[in-house]
Amino acid sequence: MNQKMIGRYIVTDPEICHGKPTFRGTRIMVWQVLEQVAGGMAWETIEEEWRGKVSKEAIAEAVRLASQAFIEHAD
Repeated sequence: MNQKMIGRYIVTDPEICHGKPTFRGTRIMVWQVLEQVAGGMAWETIEEEWRGKVSKEAIAEAVRLASQAFIEHAD
């Protein structure tokens, strides 16, 4: 298994979605959820849209990691 844990809820695996970050145990790509957040969708609605496969805690982790990446690459 080549799965790499990026956080508690986010993983990469070359066998799933070409190695793009996904939510653990799903094929839901992190960028898809971040786009929903950026579009102003309520986190509860996002959770419902993905039928509970992406929790509010997982969304928070995605936002936090995206923020860290932005800060690190802003220089």
